[in-house]
Amino acid sequence: MKIKKPELSFWQIWNMNVGFLGIQYSFGLQQSAINPIFLFLGAKEEILPILNIAGPITGLIVQPLIGAISDKTWSARWGRRKPFFLIGAILGSLCLFAFPLSPALWFAVGLLWILDVGNNMAMEPYRAFVGDKLPDKQLSMGYQMQSLFVGAGILLANASIFLFQDWFGGGEEVAGTIPKWLYYSFFIGSFLSITTILWSVLKTPEIPPGDEELKEINRHKALPFIERFKTPFIEISAAVKEMPKFMWKLSAVYLFQWYALFVYWQFITPLFRATMGYDTSEAAAQAAKMSTTYNVVTAVVALILVPLTMKFGGKKIYALSLFGTALALFAIPNIADPVYVLFPMVLFGIGWAAMMGIPYSMVSKIVPQERRGVYMGILNMMIVIPMGIQTLTFGPIFKNFLGANSVNAILFAGACFVIASILAMRLNVSKEDNLADVAEE
Repeated sequence: MKIKKPELSFWQIWNMNVGFLGIQYSFGLQQSAINPIFLFLGAKEEILPILNIAGPITGLIVQPLIGAISDKTWSARWGRRKPFFLIGAILGSLCLFAFPLSPALWFAVGLLWILDVGNNMAMEPYRAFVGDKLPDKQLSMGYQMQSLFVGAGILLANASIFLFQDWFGGGEEVAGTIPKWLYYSFFIGSFLSITTILWSVLKTPEIPPGDEELKEINRHKALPFIERFKTPFIEISAAVKEMPKFMWKLSAVYLFQWYALFVYWQFITPLFRATMGYDTSEAAAQAAKMSTTYNVVTAVVALILVPLTMKFGGKKIYALSLFGTALALFAIPNIADPVYVLFPMVLFGIGWAAMMGIPYSMVSKIVPQERRGVYMGILNMMIVIPMGIQTLTFGPIFKNFLGANSVNAILFAGACFVIASILAMRLNVSKEDNLADVAEE
């Protein structure tokens, strides 16, 4: 029997999603500061993709596993998803504090692996948490509110980078060392990672499972350890086999969308070294300004997309937003002015708001409550598999087919977004796709 969920107020949905601020601040640093740190510590541009392979691998393993495990978890004191938020936040907080203190490249790469484990452990249950709490009519609001905090978190992270460089930077770069001005951004992230999660944990109670679901959870707890260990893997396998066609179509969109995003994040700093003649610090600051701009737009437009998707449909708004992102990437390499190059980020920000909200809302409506965690984990697999492919393939593509030219890398990403926007127009939900309704019959 489906549990009737009460509608929540705007501020209840706000409080529920505050923890996303800390998670996304951390991801913002990964987008804009991690690769410059690798460059500061002596990494060559062509190995940046492979150095970032931690994200795809940990996301591929951690998120679906945590999703499946949290589906089978319930504690009257701690809830279902909250224990995983907290553990992930603590891991992320410790790694962010240590990151700018990295003495060598290998140390920074190792910390990235642990940081990604923590972020992924917090991220996936958070996606399921929103679906657990909200009735279907408020899912768009819930996930677009997450988009707002995605924008706000990454905005703060990137603004801190160029502001701290302006306030505390200066002087020549010293090979093999990380500038002191970068430290402050990571220390703030360490604080936000744990405090924002605690806000949401303390402000938002979880909905207890129904009698049948609780009986299944208790049955699972009674199993021998080896059986409980195998269950998440069995759940993931079964969910993939039964996955609605809609999600397979979405996976094709995600292949090109996330491949392109990873190219952008890795090569936007090298791009400004090429097009504007900046050193690494100046290029990193300009990249941070780009990210700040598009995340300001994301935070502003995220909730505006809710009525637009209700009027025109999520598919059309999503596809149009992806095409706008492609136009932004085609424009950026052709603009050499550090101010004018920020204007394409308006389109990028609209696209980022759509990417971070619309697909999750669409999927959450068609998957059953008792398997929402594992399906949100599978949705994340559709993100990290393209990222994994990118980290393994784009280094040779960049070197051998794109002339080791960062301008060509960004244009390549734009072409991928065009393909993603075309594929997004195929995202129709059929009756057979709606596993939530099937589970009720």
